[in-house]
Amino acid sequence: MTDLLTLEAEVRTDLGKGASRRLRHADKVPAILYGEGKESVSLTLAHKDVFRAQQEETFYTQVLTLNIAGKPVECLIKDMQRHPFKQLVMHLDFIRIDPNHVVHAKTAIHFINEDEAAKTGANIAHHMNEIAITCLPKDLPEFITIDLAGLELGQTLHLSDVTFPAGVTSDELAKGEDHDLAVVSAKAPKTAKVVDDEEAPAEEAPAAE
Repeated sequence: MTDLLTLEAEVRTDLGKGASRRLRHADKVPAILYGEGKESVSLTLAHKDVFRAQQEETFYTQVLTLNIAGKPVECLIKDMQRHPFKQLVMHLDFIRIDPNHVVHAKTAIHFINEDEAAKTGANIAHHMNEIAITCLPKDLPEFITIDLAGLELGQTLHLSDVTFPAGVTSDELAKGEDHDLAVVSAKAPKTAKVVDDEEAPAEEAPAAE
């Protein structure tokens, strides 16, 4: 997996929409690297390497290394533009990181034992698939696991119920109690309402001729 987190990149000086179009025709991906108070750098990456890497979940949650002119730079993926219907990556935004500075990132949620929770007859509703977190780069989790084995019918788990790894905090919870968002709930299944004969409205008698 490590090789998927390291990408070769070249500095590009030919900028603009026309230049980007020519790069894509040559199976290259235009990108930009910025952050940590340094000047932004325009880059070019091989599309085949990017496409292979972006298929892995860790590409979006772990520290990446860009080898730029032989110099490794640690960063995170900040944004990715894809073609609306072709399997093409159109553009990448990378943000530099410093091992000593906290980063704001999003990490995926892995729900486990969902079948156990469903045995109660509940419909499991995921309100989140990822969580915004803050931590040092070394503490970035690949994902956060939420065990649904003990989830009861009608129960909702919120961010405050999630066990975060050491050194990791929730961006939303840091804003206060009002931001304790729902993560997953076990909703009671919908059933058709049965109307008792005595409660049913009487049919109107036909009008007299």
